[in-house]
Amino acid sequence: MIILAVAALAAAATATPAVKGAAVPQWQDCGDGLQCAKLSVPVDWARPRGARTEIDLARMPAQDPQHSRGFLVVNTGAASTVQGVRAQPESVSELARWFDVVLIEPRGAGVRCAVTQPDPTRLALAPGRAGWRAYARDNAAYDESCRAAAGAAYDGLTSWQVAHDLDALRAELGEPRLRYFGSSYGAVYGQAYTELFPHRVGRMYLEGGPDHTEPDLAERLTALARAAERRLFAFRDWCRGHLGCPLDDDAVEVYDALARRTPLHAGPGRSVKARRLATAVAAGLAPRHWPELARAMSEAKQGDASRLAALAAVTAPAAPATASGSMLCHDFMPDVPGYRRLSAMEAHLREVAPRVGWLSGRYEVARCLGVPRRDAPSWRPHVPEPRHDPTLLVGVGRLDAGARPAGPVPGAVVLSHGDGRDAYLLQGVSRLRAACLRTRVHDYLVNGALPEEGTECPGALTAGMYS
Repeated sequence: MIILAVAALAAAATATPAVKGAAVPQWQDCGDGLQCAKLSVPVDWARPRGARTEIDLARMPAQDPQHSRGFLVVNTGAASTVQGVRAQPESVSELARWFDVVLIEPRGAGVRCAVTQPDPTRLALAPGRAGWRAYARDNAAYDESCRAAAGAAYDGLTSWQVAHDLDALRAELGEPRLRYFGSSYGAVYGQAYTELFPHRVGRMYLEGGPDHTEPDLAERLTALARAAERRLFAFRDWCRGHLGCPLDDDAVEVYDALARRTPLHAGPGRSVKARRLATAVAAGLAPRHWPELARAMSEAKQGDASRLAALAAVTAPAAPATASGSMLCHDFMPDVPGYRRLSAMEAHLREVAPRVGWLSGRYEVARCLGVPRRDAPSWRPHVPEPRHDPTLLVGVGRLDAGARPAGPVPGAVVLSHGDGRDAYLLQGVSRLRAACLRTRVHDYLVNGALPEEGTECPGALTAGMYS
């Protein structure tokens, strides 16, 4: 792969004034065809001369440097965008046909916490106060270890601070407007950018991110619960349409029958009670787990629920936790509900999503349980009136239990698709280059051609299962 000279980057950076408080990145080869750098920024952009932190960057040069259309900044929403792309470069490498792709890590991604974060499944399986308190203690220990490891940078872990980091990077790359791709939590950073810098928004594709402008926790949990419940029906429809699916009956009816039969036999001395059944099926509703879930439900129907029990197993994290995980709590849940308040919310969630969706409340709150209360950022500046409405593309997957439509972003066009979270990235890994979603996204990022409102792409990933 041909690599652009660092001098060209420096020259490009003079095209627009640098953001006060940032430092120009110095690129160096770091393997796998990437160049890496660090961007020094203030911990708190309201105090640009105060403590500083560093943001890790990596650059995937354009395949044809002479015809590069400029820089495209990417955050995939993974714990580490850079390491994720190293492991699966096909997820974004097609974008290098047109752009110099710059991968940006969120704040806290390089900070390793000494204590691992407990699995939220624990809280889902422990309905009483004792389980609640035990989980809160363990999660508080995780958060405290992140605070100790991050030091002063901990309080700067918010998406609005990341939005300022993005603007600093935009300026140092010499781009008058930010061209950006954000998936999952990376979409949250993009949304924060549109709030703070609407007049600097360029072509932006945001996919599968929660909407942090929804202030009411009960409403957000209700939306999550309904979305998760819809995935159960989508799984049913998928299984009906695939001859290889081992579950030959209506999956929703099978679930209801299994719930009436609980506890289910799951091997010597083991059983699956109603709550574990709901937790197991909820875990299996991620589209990549559908074949496994179908087998598990089919076997449980025949009297062996051991595979279902495995789906609901509490697991240890595969990698050390990073401080960036605390950002969700700072962004979305500065005031965590107590046991009694969540129990009241859960009663409502059981009404609107009685099978598996009601568990969404537990999973959402679990990530922040025990984290000290925080006030909303008082430094957040007044949002300037844009000179024009940002025109951006928002991907909303029918199978994404966490995504919501574009919300209040002016000028956003919604592109619906039949897959789940990270659909663009996963389609790339699966080499589905001609998929409807990727074609539409590329046409927009490269040519500025937005799809017509109401456009919907089929599920390219789920279509290939059992085919």
